[in-house]
Parts: sequence; C-alpha cells; structure tokens
Amino acid sequence: MNQQNFFSKLKIIFLPGIILQSVLIGGGYATGREIVEYGGKFGANGWMSGLAIFFGFSLLAILSIEACRQWHVYDYKSLLKKLIGKWWIIYEAVYLLGAILVIAVMAAAAGEILHNTFGFNQWVGVIIIIMVVGLLNYYGDETIARMETIGTMALFAAYIIFSFTIFIHRGDAIADTFQRWNTDFSSTSSIWIVLGTGVLYVGYNLGVYPASFFTYRGIQTKKQSVIAGLIAGILMTVPWFLTYFAIMAYYPDKDILEAAVPWLTMLTSFHPAFIIAFSIVVGWTLIETATGMIHGFIGRIEEESRQRGKSLKRITKAWIALSALLAALILSQVGIIDLVAKGYTIMAYAMIVVYAVPLLLHSGKLMINKSNEST
Repeated sequence: MNQQNFFSKLKIIFLPGIILQSVLIGGGYATGREIVEYGGKFGANGWMSGLAIFFGFSLLAILSIEACRQWHVYDYKSLLKKLIGKWWIIYEAVYLLGAILVIAVMAAAAGEILHNTFGFNQWVGVIIIIMVVGLLNYYGDETIARMETIGTMALFAAYIIFSFTIFIHRGDAIADTFQRWNTDFSSTSSIWIVLGTGVLYVGYNLGVYPASFFTYRGIQTKKQSVIAGLIAGILMTVPWFLTYFAIMAYYPDKDILEAAVPWLTMLTSFHPAFIIAFSIVVGWTLIETATGMIHGFIGRIEEESRQRGKSLKRITKAWIALSALLAALILSQVGIIDLVAKGYTIMAYAMIVVYAVPLLLHSGKLMINKSNEST
C-alpha cells in the first residue's frame, strides 16, 4: 500500500511536466528552427537564453499549478477570470490564435519533411495526422494522458540519440565554438538581448499551460506545486539545450542556421535511418502538440457545459479539433521561417501581457498564503 502511495504521488508530481513537455515539443523545438531564432543564432552566448528559459518555465509552472490548486480551477477560462476578470476573453482570443499558429508551424514542417524524406505529397501526412488528433480528442483525458506519456518518453529518447550522435561526431566543433566564443552569425551579442530573447521564447509557449491543467487536480500542497513546477521546468528545457548544443556543432554554417528545418539538414550527413526516425518523431510531435493545445480549449468548453448541466459529446470534441486543424493548415502555407520569426514573436508579447504579467502580480499572494493546504 505504501509503495502504491509512493508511485501515485510520483505520478502526480511528474505528470504536469510530462504533459507540458509533450505539448511544448512541437511548437517549441521539434524542427530546430525555434532554437535558432531564440538562442542558436547568438552562438556561444545562446546558453544564457536557455538559462532564462529554464527559470521562466519553472516559475510560471509553479505559479500556474499553485493558482489552480488554491482557487480550485482547472480550465483556463476559470483561471483567467480570477487573474484578469472580465478581460479573460482577450486571453481566449490570443490562446486560440497561438494554438493555430503553433499547429500551422508543425503542419508546414511535417509536410516538408515527409515530402523530402519519402516523396509523399505534402497533404498525405497532414491528413493522417488530422485524423489521429481528432480521434485522440474524441477519446478524451485518459487516452491523451496515456499516449502523451508514452510519446514523450519516446521523443525524449530520440532527441537524446540525435543530439549525442552529433556530439560524438562533431564534439570538437562544439568545443571550438565556445573556445573562440563564436557569435559571428548574430549582429548583436548584448547579454540583455539574449536574455530577453529567452523571455520571448517562454512567452510564446505560454499557451501550452492550459493543456496541463487537468493534471493539477491531484496536487495537494504548496511543496508539491514547487517540486512539480521545477520538474516541469527541467523537462521543458533539457531538449532546448540538446538542440542548442547540436546546432553549435555547425555554427555559423548558414546552410543549418537558415534552414527551414535545421534538424533535417543536420541529420542528412548520417545514416538514412536517422532521417526516417526524425520524420516519425516530428510526425508524433505534431500529433502531441495539436492534441494538447486543442484539448486545453476543449477543456474550457467542457467545463462551461458542465456548469450548465450538460456534457460535451465526444463527436463534438472531434469536430472542434478538426476545425482548428483546418484553420492551421491554411495558415501553414505562409512558411515555417516567417511563422517562427514573426508570428511567434507577436504571440509572445501578447501571451506575456494576458497571462504571465497577471500571474506574476498574484505571485506574492499565492506563495505567502498558508491556507488551503491538504495534510
């Protein structure tokens, strides 16, 4: 019984980070384009951006978990009403646009990778992914949590293998980048700009948090919130650093740093099996990211339906998911580089204003409050 309690508590503490990382991986670092824009382009200075990202992800995870726990709210509409009152609708608009933008980036990446790797028409893989995402949202919370837990473990393993393959073969090049403190690709090396870029990276990824709200229900104490938040911060940041150091093995090669999908370009010099594995990994990241972000929106609608004494039908969930995916597919025609460089930056500022700032303003009250603790 004690062993069961131990593993149960372990699951409660780790699950938020697992879900957050699984949703983040698609829009956050699957293609490598995101790491170039938000750290890699600064060369040897880029690690400071990663440090800011870790602190940002950890702090906002802790505050998000603790806010949901203390206020007993587990959907973003209820949380935002607590944070910014009647202005919560602004967050909803930003969240939906952000979700569609992130999915658009992943759709564009998946289409390009499948076309370059297998010669498929760009729409073939995308249509398959749409069907899978629709089915996952149809089956609901338990299926999503199970599939994303398994998927995250597999994805984490794949990124470790990819990164260490590059480290082994090009470790000297990485060391040389830092020995010479190479920052040639970037026009600026200001520490504040690098740190600010890390903050923007956290900002545009704030949309992943609502997808994990359903996992906070089991957290009972502030201590658990802090531990779960720190674990989430680690899980969310480790793949960033793995990708960053892999990019440093080629810095300042424009073929890599200006590629739409840098990971694909980096892996072309290795065995073709790596390209196939990467294609599968990115396909799954699209599924996880799209499923998680849409699930966060569906969770909000479901909570509202529950308050009205109604339940949201499974087929309705699937149709909501498909509608969001179709909107993302249209936007994906803009192209990965412009979507990441311009779209993500705009979304970052918007998310910081409507989510991070209000949460930080409540941080003192949340962390000082000693009531509402379970024993």
